[in-house]
Amino acid sequence: MSSHRPAYRPAHPPGPAPVRTPGWVRVVRAPFDLAARIHRPGRPDRIVDEAIRRAQIARTAIGLLAGFWLVLSYPLREGAGGVVEDKFAEVLVSAGLLLVIGPLALGAFVLSARPPGPAFYRARLRGPATAIGALLATVLVMSYGLPYAGTFAFGLGAIAGLFFIPFALASAVLCVHHAFRTADVHEVLPPLLSPLLVWSLFFVQLFDDAPVSAPLAVRVLFLLAPPLSVTALSLWELRRLRVRHGVTVRLALGRQG
Repeated sequence: MSSHRPAYRPAHPPGPAPVRTPGWVRVVRAPFDLAARIHRPGRPDRIVDEAIRRAQIARTAIGLLAGFWLVLSYPLREGAGGVVEDKFAEVLVSAGLLLVIGPLALGAFVLSARPPGPAFYRARLRGPATAIGALLATVLVMSYGLPYAGTFAFGLGAIAGLFFIPFALASAVLCVHHAFRTADVHEVLPPLLSPLLVWSLFFVQLFDDAPVSAPLAVRVLFLLAPPLSVTALSLWELRRLRVRHGVTVRLALGRQG
């Protein structure tokens, strides 16, 4: 009597091998990935509304495309290098302004809540503190560290700049987009703080010359469109949080009674 053994078959056939990201891609993405990990909210039980997320991404994408169109459609007031330097200085000034306004507004929200709200929210301040601290460190490095390194060691300054410049730009954008990770404290904070931050930047830009020689109507449109669109989106977000999730500012502050 001969024995017959069936051929071995794995219980779960192996899937396709994962695609490995090339090393140079990981290096290029490193400052952007680090900025995203620092500034993206991380509280696991927070409300994540896909419609709100898609609307925010769409608004940011439209704003970037409109900015590119403006630069490509009208002659620059100065050379491309001067425009880049001006915009970089504007980013640093804006980041410094946000470092003042963000903590003040967050502190006002926490202190305005009825007990036990302040103690409860203070326990959630780690995320915003991380984002604010990272942005402050970035501003200091870009303002003092890189020029110092470039003066005494040109190669070291150039290498550090390849990382810190994209990291600083990504951090400046993401800290506004995520409102200093204030969703880690409460979901109503980003739509409350975003208009305040963007309107503050609007008043800073009033004293800055436009980078292109565009008609006055176009310049006014591109100056007003960002704060107005952010305000409209924030009002819609607050309404959606109330209608779909039963979350309101009064409830967040413990003043529903």
